[in-house]
Amino acid sequence: MCGRFTLRTSSAAIARLFDGLVVPEIPPNYNIAPTQTVAAIRSVNAAPDFAWLRWGLVPFWADDLKIGNRMINARSETVHEKPAFRAAFKKRRCLVLADGFYEWKKMDEGKQPVFIHLRDARPYCMAGLWEKNDKTGQVVESCTIITTRPNELMNSIHDRMPVILAEQDYEAWLEPEFKDYDHLKGLLVPYPADEMEAWPVSPNVNKPSFNAPTCTEPIPLQRDLGF
Repeated sequence: MCGRFTLRTSSAAIARLFDGLVVPEIPPNYNIAPTQTVAAIRSVNAAPDFAWLRWGLVPFWADDLKIGNRMINARSETVHEKPAFRAAFKKRRCLVLADGFYEWKKMDEGKQPVFIHLRDARPYCMAGLWEKNDKTGQVVESCTIITTRPNELMNSIHDRMPVILAEQDYEAWLEPEFKDYDHLKGLLVPYPADEMEAWPVSPNVNKPSFNAPTCTEPIPLQRDLGF
């Protein structure tokens, strides 16, 4: 799954990913957690547009906001057919901005948090879906992050990882009128492991309220984690 991630990149660097898209000031966030507002890109009038979305998708038909707490991730294998996601998969795809994510590796002595990111530390976009809901007493725009099977690096850490899309696939993913769904499903694959790296981090990241640069700093361990 993907239950925490980071976005520390400047707005200017993010804008360059989308040919000068206007991006508001984004405060660095070292420990983004479900139900928080996340930075995303979606299509408006056939052009990329920045949006703040609540993390945890609330389907358009739901009458309880809490359903979003269970919808932070969508599995790539079934996203096109699950009632909560299939409409959004067809028409409301988005890109969730990030520059790293956390996962917890099971150890004999408990779970060790691990920070995973691209080797060159550049920002990237995770495949997401978004929805608008007005049945809960307020208008809520929310999103989910799509996950896939692990690559070789992630395989020793966890059995799922977020779908990180290649830049050349952003346009097709965002375009609501793009209806080659087999092509879209074909994009939901693990990112190349040789372009990523991972290291253990402090258990402080376990607390959603802990948000500091030290969240992503490597810590020494007495044993090899196997990646």
